[in-house]
Amino acid sequence: MPVNPTTPNVMTVVGEPYTMTENVLVPIDGSPLSIRALEHALEKFRDAEITVLHVVDLFEPTDVDGYESLYEPMIGSDEWEAMERETTEELLGEAEETAAEYDREIATDSAIGDPQRLIPDYAEEESIDHVVMGVHGRDDPGRTLVGRVAETVVSRSPVSVTVIR
Repeated sequence: MPVNPTTPNVMTVVGEPYTMTENVLVPIDGSPLSIRALEHALEKFRDAEITVLHVVDLFEPTDVDGYESLYEPMIGSDEWEAMERETTEELLGEAEETAAEYDREIATDSAIGDPQRLIPDYAEEESIDHVVMGVHGRDDPGRTLVGRVAETVVSRSPVSVTVIR
């Protein structure tokens, strides 16, 4: 898999990072790295439409105010749906505020499911040209440099992916 380093802590996997890009997808999870990915997209893809996608991961506990919740309401319950809807609205609102700091507007969307599957599928279905995402990499010897979700997105994506560490 060809890797094109562009700046420290930023790498584009497969393809040219900033040429002829009209639609950029930035998946966010509320982490500082996902916000940094959005900032990178806003800076580098000035003429492109930016879509921010939040995927509610059914397999990961919800992070509430920086702490994983010890109590998780049953998936699919009204309480769970209300909690996830509120979290999603907050994350997408923060993304819109970040875009406003760059004097830009963004499109936002959300989905429920496995981000490893939904992000590449979304990119294909919505005619995305490029994905920019923050990654939670591992520093352990013998481990990959990017996290599980990013590694799968990179391998399944129909378009170039820029990863931000």
